[in-house]
Amino acid sequence: MEAGQLFDLGPQHRKVQEVAREVAAKVEPFAAEADEAVTVHQGCLDALRASGLARYVVPAAYGGHDDVLDPLTITVVREALMYSSAHIDSMFGMQGVGSYSLSAGGAEELKREWLPRVASLDAIAGLALTEPEVGSDLRAITTVMEADGDDLVVNGRKSFITNGGAADFYCTLVREGDGWSMVLVPADAAGLEVTAGADLMAPHILGELTFTDVRVPAGNRLGVPGKAFSLMLQTLAVFRVSVAGSGVGLAQAALDEAKAHVLRREQFGKPLIELGAVSQKLAQSWTDVEAARAFVYRAASLAKGDPLGHLDYSSMAKVHATEAAAAVVDRSLQVMGRFGLVRGSKIERLYRNARPLRIYEGATEVLLDSLARRLAKGSR
Repeated sequence: MEAGQLFDLGPQHRKVQEVAREVAAKVEPFAAEADEAVTVHQGCLDALRASGLARYVVPAAYGGHDDVLDPLTITVVREALMYSSAHIDSMFGMQGVGSYSLSAGGAEELKREWLPRVASLDAIAGLALTEPEVGSDLRAITTVMEADGDDLVVNGRKSFITNGGAADFYCTLVREGDGWSMVLVPADAAGLEVTAGADLMAPHILGELTFTDVRVPAGNRLGVPGKAFSLMLQTLAVFRVSVAGSGVGLAQAALDEAKAHVLRREQFGKPLIELGAVSQKLAQSWTDVEAARAFVYRAASLAKGDPLGHLDYSSMAKVHATEAAAAVVDRSLQVMGRFGLVRGSKIERLYRNARPLRIYEGATEVLLDSLARRLAKGSR
């Protein structure tokens, strides 16, 4: 099914979409293997590195493609990659999510040291926010940082960190005095210990980080002391809508998988597609996919001009698209009957991969609560 009919992508976005689709097609033969990996899958890394797509998450001044990052470009790429593999989608997305605090708040020398390597995928980025007892309520973190002469000293623990153990650096949220700060900690810093994370239902590169008197130069500070949440908001404003793009890509893959099945399988003397209950589920799913895609593309296009000013729409798009993906993949599995339950099948993998989308980078309930507060204040 051809995408984008309700929102007309321009030539540049069509071009990058085609590149991303080519990468997705290259990894399709080993996508199931990659999506079970808890370390970097070399095939995905090679394909993504060769494509140059990571340049779209780094500013042009540091080896990237655009002077100002374009959320619609990033979203279109993630949609195409997620269609084939959650592993390569995460690999691409985290290069941006993990490095944006550096792009927005890093010292010039630090940016020149790391960002060109992020753009070429010679360095993998990580973002260390959550802790063993802290998830959505990040103001409750206990990891601390203190200045000591020309150094910054970090102590604490981070948990459920994407790219933990694979990243070359972690942009890390810390308490500093009465405020919250960000600091870049190289993976090889003395005193930083990384262990494997939990075994998730949808496997993921995940690690637990322990900081014991980790010293980094004062120049590794990101942004203004005590004002880290402004950096995180900027990151969310640019990248949250891209998770919605991932949801659209997964939903499209599930719909296509179900459609292929019901066209070839016969029951009661005719193809499954001719059974009303089946065909209506597919029709509803098609409707949901196209509605989500149009909403997501529009929200992403608004985010380029004023990411923070349109964060509400990015949050709505993320909720809508990921919840739609859950519904579409569930219907798709249902119409495939017992074949949808087979462990190792594509639809089973998509079903598992859909579930985390509604939790990470803003759980549905947290985003709806925030939107409700905004609505109560008169936002439109």
